[in-house]
Amino acid sequence: MPRSKHQNLDHLPTHLTRNTIALILAGGRGSRLHNMTDWRAKPAVPFGGKFRIIDFPLSNCINSGIRKIGVLTQYKADSLIRHIQLGWGFLRGEFGEYVDLLPAQQRIETSWYEGTADAVFQNIDILRTRNPEFILVLAGDHIYKMDYGAMLLDHVENEADLTIGCLEVSLEEASAFGVMDVDDDRRVKAFVEKPENPPVMPGRKDTALASMGIYIFNAGFLFEQLIKDADTKDSSRDFGNDIIPSVINNYRVNAYPFLDIQGQQSYWRDVGTIDAYWKANMELIGVNPDLNLYDHTWPIWTYQDQTPPAKFVFDDDDRRGQAVDSMVSGGCIVSGATVRHSLLFSKVRVNSYSLVEHSVILPESNIGRHCKISKAIIEKGCNIPEGMVIGQDLEEDAKRFHVSPGGVVLVTPEMLGQKRHYVR
Repeated sequence: MPRSKHQNLDHLPTHLTRNTIALILAGGRGSRLHNMTDWRAKPAVPFGGKFRIIDFPLSNCINSGIRKIGVLTQYKADSLIRHIQLGWGFLRGEFGEYVDLLPAQQRIETSWYEGTADAVFQNIDILRTRNPEFILVLAGDHIYKMDYGAMLLDHVENEADLTIGCLEVSLEEASAFGVMDVDDDRRVKAFVEKPENPPVMPGRKDTALASMGIYIFNAGFLFEQLIKDADTKDSSRDFGNDIIPSVINNYRVNAYPFLDIQGQQSYWRDVGTIDAYWKANMELIGVNPDLNLYDHTWPIWTYQDQTPPAKFVFDDDDRRGQAVDSMVSGGCIVSGATVRHSLLFSKVRVNSYSLVEHSVILPESNIGRHCKISKAIIEKGCNIPEGMVIGQDLEEDAKRFHVSPGGVVLVTPEMLGQKRHYVR
């Protein structure tokens, strides 16, 4: 299958991105993250030391030159809304730039968003008044860096009605995705959600093309299909299940492979489970991680409190504040403790004689003295009591915490008997 000639193109016609509205679907609960989404939507979950998951598609939009963005919210959206208001208010309205919040308002229907397509349909009146030429639909819960402008140019030059961003995945992985059957020119012939027997890519025996949940529509075409779908009695109001299969035979639907300049699969992670979330954070610690957060040409933007530098105190033989093979964010204090191969978010304190290994410690957590923590996720605001051991005896841990299939221990304040009424 030929890859797009516009991958990683530096110069794109600006009128294409200026006439595009991006819609980020950010209303999902993310139940596979268990207690991490008890009080927040999945896109608001912290990631990578100082970011939120939604910062990645938002940053991709800004870096791609797309500065008209709507964020569609629903489930426990308070922390997500607050984050966007604090961190994404720098766009200039007088230049036609914005990040708008589009909560479920029952503008068209007397119901909440009932599917991905319905979420867009219920804002169709707003979209029409803004008169875009193209609409870019994005999931708000994946980690990746992508130039949407290159995909947009590919969409236009192929005269497509719909272009679908896609990944190359093994046949074993494909059953968890929407999978495309394409011809040699990347035209989609079929689209099946989570198939037992996924179609293979042209010329390949063990690889399928999976949807990234990234779609570019010609705006007028999208409006027509949304109205048609809303009038279809048995529709589940979903892009993958309903909209895409219904248009393949009669319209131009193209696949856009998400590849790097060498033609290899670019970095993309669905951090929708505890194990996947822990692993993706751990990957960032590597010497040369696949996701480069230090790339100044494609910065990830976010909001973060102003904090002092991280501090490491005490240098006694049995009480040395140190972090090895780790990432430590601003405002952290490692006081006479050892942190090894771990990621500390902002304002974390690790107290004397404690050892933290292979763990993700979310903001404002406090690790008491003489603790041993291994392969754990410590939620925001936890106060780990002195002497507590986590990650050494999973059977014992499972009695009070959540232990994932991969052996990652998730600890929240509630599990520790500590009250938490609100999570930012």
